Amino acid sequence: NAAILGAGTNGAVSVFATNDTNFVVDINGYFVPQTDPSSLSFFPLVPCRVVDTRRALGPLGLPSLGAGETRTLPLSLSACNIPSSAEAYSLNFTAVPKSSSLSWLATWPAGQSQPVVSTLNDITGNVVANAAIVPAGMNGDINVFATDATDLIIDINGYFGPPQAGGLSLYTGAPCRVLDTRRSLGTPFTGALVVDAPSSGCPFASNVEAYVFNTTVVPAGGLSYLTLFPDGSVQPLVSTLNADDGAITSNLAIVPTSNGSIDAFATDSTQLIVDLFGYFAP
Repeated sequence: NAAILGAGTNGAVSVFATNDTNFVVDINGYFVPQTDPSSLSFFPLVPCRVVDTRRALGPLGLPSLGAGETRTLPLSLSACNIPSSAEAYSLNFTAVPKSSSLSWLATWPAGQSQPVVSTLNDITGNVVANAAIVPAGMNGDINVFATDATDLIIDINGYFGPPQAGGLSLYTGAPCRVLDTRRSLGTPFTGALVVDAPSSGCPFASNVEAYVFNTTVVPAGGLSYLTLFPDGSVQPLVSTLNADDGAITSNLAIVPTSNGSIDAFATDSTQLIVDLFGYFAP
């Protein structure tokens, strides 16, 4: 799972696990004060599909990724209105393995050496999604590498670039539960649901324009996909997470908003838990 965390005492973060586990943390960036000359602003986009290797042949489409293949993806060629000034992308990666397992998939800026990190792991061979903030590399491109043959879907929900009109800053705080349908609804839902974040009691500014959420589903059975998007807008052709095996599944989601609320759409019956880790505002 991906996470954007506020820095605590001495810049540290705390981790708690209910059971014994090894723990791996990879970092792809950090946030600095607006007064820092290296600071970037966030520009939200209505979620949009950038890459789908199941679709038409092309630099952002077919063919599927082969085992051990590294591919350069020119995101600027997409129809998602990504400007050339973008220096990092807020993306959601979804792997659809071609065989029984995908050990791991990694992404990094084009033109740089492949780092020893993973973006997602899929040893069960199910459809798996994970969010990632990826710096733009040479010509604004990114690289992806897959250990095993897989289809790859990438959706974008925003980008980071030099400060200018419309740019937003990140505000972090103590994580806070915005929604738990196990309590508010009592029963799973299917289809559309409005997440009224302002009524949750979680602290954020009235001029919030995008949320940093950790989203968890507790499916009643297989869940093809869950999508989060701005309330009042047309549902985009993107997904936030997938749980076709019926497992409890989580993913980071940066979700734009125009009125404080967001919409959720579930293809199949599920409970939904939404936790707030921060927000973007002017």
